[in-house]
Amino acid sequence: MVFDVILILSICFISLTYSFFHLSRMFQTFKEWFWLERFWLPPTIKWSDLEDHDGLVFVKPSHLYMTIPYAFVLLVIRHFFEKFIAMPLAKAFGIKEEVRKKIIPNTILENFFKCSTRQPSQADIYGLAKKCNLTERQVERWFRSRRNQERPCRMKRFQEACWRFTFYLIMTVAGIVFLYDKPWVYDLWEVWNGYPRQPLLPSQYWYYILEMSFYWSLIFSFGSDVKRKDFLAHVIHHLAAISLMSFSWCANYIRSGTLVMIVHDVADIWLESAKMFSYAGWKQTCNVLFFIFSAIFFISRLVVFPFWILYCTLILPLHYLEPFFSYIFLNLQLMVLQALHLYWCYFILKMLKRCIFMKDTHDVRSDDEDGYEEDEEEEEEEEEEATKGKERDCLKNGLGANRHLILNGQHGR
Repeated sequence: MVFDVILILSICFISLTYSFFHLSRMFQTFKEWFWLERFWLPPTIKWSDLEDHDGLVFVKPSHLYMTIPYAFVLLVIRHFFEKFIAMPLAKAFGIKEEVRKKIIPNTILENFFKCSTRQPSQADIYGLAKKCNLTERQVERWFRSRRNQERPCRMKRFQEACWRFTFYLIMTVAGIVFLYDKPWVYDLWEVWNGYPRQPLLPSQYWYYILEMSFYWSLIFSFGSDVKRKDFLAHVIHHLAAISLMSFSWCANYIRSGTLVMIVHDVADIWLESAKMFSYAGWKQTCNVLFFIFSAIFFISRLVVFPFWILYCTLILPLHYLEPFFSYIFLNLQLMVLQALHLYWCYFILKMLKRCIFMKDTHDVRSDDEDGYEEDEEEEEEEEEEATKGKERDCLKNGLGANRHLILNGQHGR
């Protein structure tokens, strides 16, 4: 019996060892295939040509491992920033922490809310009202209150916008400082001069690493951040940005990559500042900042990006080298990014239409599908209180009139 157990364990150990060895061989084969020079570098260029020498440092894929721990460092910094800087700033703007009204617990309605839908139809409301011995009006109000329990407060939205504004502002200033004296900013031909044997500068290293770490931190915080209608577009954008920066790093497209980053950061500052003032209720300031953002967005994303960046990455390289895989893949990613620019341009135009023609500054990319429900609920409560007040007045007046009639009747007797 003991011998059988030992034999089975030995067979299992040998099988696991063989499987691990086989998987290790497969991983090694995939790794060798993935890093083939013909995928990443121009013809005749080898990875050995990009090894450090004579004090010159070149990009290495292993550098990107640091973006993950730095992303968690940014999350920690963000936590303290929102608590000790963004929150006091929000209170200075007059934004108060909202105290949500507690709802009456109801097992039937709660199960329907979690398991079926947050937006019941009229037929569902009718059936739930019968089951719970409530009026349809009460059921509607319960669902509205329950949705508002999960709706992020204005303080949280302000804190998130303030964090993004601060980071984009810092990175924009840093990008200008890093790039103002670089020749490829003023002469796009310099982007490809000597490619790919272009050494890595310390400023380029930190610019890339911090940008990538920031986008990783945004992905890690998706679960707790405010969800918007364009949530999926944001996920695609962040993943595309990380993919693009990672790929451009490994293929040493650093010079063009820094240009892409500065073009994007310069517009985002104004959007986040407009959101901050919108949450604070400064509508006129919000409108001015949003108009500035729209102008910079259209210029940077719909003019500079396609006619300057894409021209630099798509047309100019052909004067230096033959098309190869990483050149094609890089430009495909940039075109996906441009498609996202057009997608957001549609929302911006809708918001401009609201601001100009409808005098409505509500963000069409509202935080969730129940954007105004909390305000609607407060209005309904005020209406109901007013109605009840009127009813009480009527009853009081009616009772007074009846008393007068009764007294008169008794006096007549």
